[in-house]
Order: sequence, then C-alpha cells, then structure tokens
Amino acid sequence: MLGEMLVAAGAVTEDQVREALVFQRGGGLRLGEALVQLGHLDQTTLARVLAKQLSMPFVDLTRGRIAPEVIARVPSEFAVEQGILPIKEQGGRLIVAIDDQLKRIVADQLQFMLGVDVVCALATPAALAAALAEHYGAAPETDVASGMAAEDEVDAEGDAPIIRLVTRMFQEALEARASDIHVEPSPSMLRVRYRVDGVLRDAAEHPAHLHAPLISRLKIMASMDIAEKRKPQDGRIGVKLKGRDVDVRASILPTNHGESMVLRLLDRSANLLTLTDLGFEDEDNRRFERLIRRPNGIVLVTGPTGSGKTTTLYAALGALNRPDVKIITAEDPVEYHIRGLNQVQVQPRVGLTFSRVLKAMLRAAPNIILVGEIRDVETAEIAIQAALTGHLVFSTLHTNDAVSAITRLQDMGVKPFLVSASVQGVLAQRLVRRLCAECREEYAPEQAELRTLGLDPALYAGKTFFRGRGCRACEGTGYRGRLGLFEMLELDETLRDMTFRGESLEAIRSAALSSGKLHPLSADGARKVLAGRTSVTEVLRVTRVHEDPAVAT
Repeated sequence: MLGEMLVAAGAVTEDQVREALVFQRGGGLRLGEALVQLGHLDQTTLARVLAKQLSMPFVDLTRGRIAPEVIARVPSEFAVEQGILPIKEQGGRLIVAIDDQLKRIVADQLQFMLGVDVVCALATPAALAAALAEHYGAAPETDVASGMAAEDEVDAEGDAPIIRLVTRMFQEALEARASDIHVEPSPSMLRVRYRVDGVLRDAAEHPAHLHAPLISRLKIMASMDIAEKRKPQDGRIGVKLKGRDVDVRASILPTNHGESMVLRLLDRSANLLTLTDLGFEDEDNRRFERLIRRPNGIVLVTGPTGSGKTTTLYAALGALNRPDVKIITAEDPVEYHIRGLNQVQVQPRVGLTFSRVLKAMLRAAPNIILVGEIRDVETAEIAIQAALTGHLVFSTLHTNDAVSAITRLQDMGVKPFLVSASVQGVLAQRLVRRLCAECREEYAPEQAELRTLGLDPALYAGKTFFRGRGCRACEGTGYRGRLGLFEMLELDETLRDMTFRGESLEAIRSAALSSGKLHPLSADGARKVLAGRTSVTEVLRVTRVHEDPAVAT
C-alpha cells in the first residue's frame, strides 16, 4: 500500500520499491526506512506520504515557532523519554508531533495525564529530535541511548545510560502499581509493557538496537548466563527503590526475534493482606475461617496463574500464626518472608523437590504444612498421608473450579478413598478489577446482563449497576485495584461418599450446589456487581458461567 502511494506520488519508481522490498527482508526494516537507506527517498517525502496513508496531518518542525506555554504543557522528562513534542493548542485540543505511528499509544497516555484531547501529527525523526533538543535541552531517549552498546560508557553521575534506563523502568513500574514488566523484541523496535491490575498496557517503545544491552544488563542483575541466548533461563534480582525493597523474579524465553524477558515484581515492603482484606463476603469469610481452623485435613486453593492463590494462603497462615503453632512451608519460590514461619525454598536442580521437602517436614513435627503446589502423584500422596496423620495441610492446584480439584487428584493417580478421607474443602478464586471510586457511575442494566450473571430480570428490574467512566486517577481505565471472586466447596458426608465411589464431576457439582455446600464464582461475582465493587464485564471476563447459574440473592 505504501509502495503504491509512493509510486503514485512520483516519489519513487516501481523498480526502486522492488529493490527496497528485497533490501528490507535482509535488514528487518520497514519499506520506507529501506527506501531512505538506499537513497531513493528523503525523510520529509516519506513522512508526508505516511501521514496521508494514516489519515494524519504532517508537520514541518523546521518552520514556525512553538509557544512556550504549549511546550510547558508536557513535562520535559515525559516528552524527552517518549519522543513526543507539543506544538499547538487549538479548539481545546493539544496537537503533538510524533515520528512513528506506534507512538499514538503514548499520546493516549498523555491524554489521560493532562485531561485534554490529544491529536497526533507526523514529523520526520531528525526534525523531531532537533526540536526536542531545542525546546527541552535534550534529545529523545531513543537518541540519547543510541550509543549504549558499551556498558562502561558512563554519564556525569557515574551511571551508564543503560543502567539509568533499567532503573527508570523499575521506578515507573512501581509507580504504576505493576505486577510484571514484559520486555519484548521485534524486528523494528523493543516494546516494554506493564501488567497493572492484571491487564497488560504499553509502557515504552525503544529502538531495536537497545535490545541486546538491555537484556544483557538484566541478565547480569539476575545472575544469568549472558552468553546463553538459545535456552530459557530463570533468575532473581533484588533492588531497592525509593526506600522499598523489591524482589524481582526474572524469566527469559528465546523467541524468533530475540530473547523476551518477564520480570515479576514482589514488593517486600508492602503489607501482606489479612483474611478480611481478601474480599470475602461475610458468610464466605465465616466458612473459610471455620475451614482453616480444623485440626487436620487438606485445604486446597485453585485457580490459574496470577489469580492470587499465594496471597490467600499467606493470609490464612497469618491468621493461624501463633507462638504455640509450628508452621512449615515448601515454596517455589519463597515470595514473602513471614516472621514465625519455617519457610523452605524448593530447588529441583539439586533434588530438593516438593515431595522430598514434604517428607523431611513430617520429621520436624509441624502442626500446619504449606505445600506451594501439588504437581505430581508422589507429592499428593505424601500430603494426604500428612493430613490423615493429624496435620493441617494447605496447597494449590491449577484447575478451573473448586469441584475439578477433586477429580484432578484422582486423575493424578490418587485413590478416591484417600481423596474423600483427607480433603476438607476447596477454594477456587479469580481476581477482577475494582471500579475506580473517583469516576464510577450508575446505569440501568439490560436484561441480558442480568441473565448472564444468573439474576432473574423480574426480581432485579430497576436495579442500578455501576461502571467506570475513566479519569486521571485510574488513567482512563475506569478501574483501580483488584478484589477476589471466590467459589467455596465444603465436603460433607454425601460429597465424600460420592467422591469415594468415583462419581462424575457434574454429579458432584450438582449435589454440592443443591446442598448449599458449593457457592459458585458467578454468584459471588453477581453479589459484588450488585454492591458496586466491580462491573459485569469484569465478572464475565474471569468466570465460566454454567448453563444454569445459581441465582444470587
């Protein structure tokens, strides 16, 4: 499409386009960049045609003057780092110059920051860099970092530019309340994304040549092998930022464009949640408290990765942590160090597996045991034997709902009679985003929304729901923070007997629902929507609504 437009405009010939197409495949360039490098096209002509293709205005930054008050509208650090320049205010809108269409994402962030509509105009990279240097006294981050190939190149403060880039990345992620940082390479750029409240958002885009020094720096910090680029690697980083001790779990995955890295942030200075902070409804809170205070048996917490299982288990152990109780945990990794607990780091590389640690635990005479995850039949059977010999055992499983945990243990190879005798209860959970308190607004739900939550439209007609409008406090998302949705299953004699006989998943679920021993996720979600704590969209995003969902009351 771009090639056709350039040919139609008389900027290049078809032969030159074909030559550039061959050239770009070898260098991982865009077509326009290839034409410029081959000398067939100048940047100004390319930018004009690109602007037309993208239905954007073109701005020539070498002409005219930008008012000082317009420049002052955007913080200098943001403008320089993101490579974006305010040029004009018109009709209540701020017009900013960018040199890449992908920076429109950055413009969206600026719109939320300033609370005004932001419109993008395309400029040439050289003109934008010169204008940023003129008005803010520095080139954009991408140009400042262009010489970062060697880490021993230091600035006036004694830090290499790549070190400053890494430090700023961690600082911004913490300020944004991010749980993860994703560093992802592509042929034309290096993308950095943050996961905030469980949802990924673009944070920055850097030129592709920054990939190697940035990954190398992070590998050194995580004690990884910087020469190994073909295999996955795991490591840990300990950083202290603005008085906060942050533990970072680093994971490398080789991709076809280079090594991708995920950094999970664990803020050790943050207070662990208590049971009352988790988001249980009153009745569910009482049921869970009763469950975890039993003298023996297994209590399982299930859900996908990132659903808050570890946080729930830590809250439960915190409630049980007393001087007269001995608690031992086997974790991979130990995410938070809790006073009064004996915590063991599982290390499969040296043979210290969950099953081996669990065997050793039983010789240490604990009252309560936490096994980070039941991954195999050996670990499951040792945990069950511990539960049957007077220990209270907590652990996690990866299943979609609470009832599936029962059949999952049997699928692993655990005998049904052992499952029925040992499991006291299962808590399945998900995390949903909490509606922003600053901008949530009322609205009347459609009947279809009521039905999807298992609510009878006849009973809830005229009921008011809430949704997020989006504001500066929540950065335009309508949400700030998260809360849990819970599905709790308690095993009574009937359910134990059905488990012992090896009855089907659906039969056990149906019996648990009819007896009131199972409170499904969708019902808890409906209650929290009715209370104005989250939205219908969020509940539907994380729950699996069955054909006959329980009606919330």
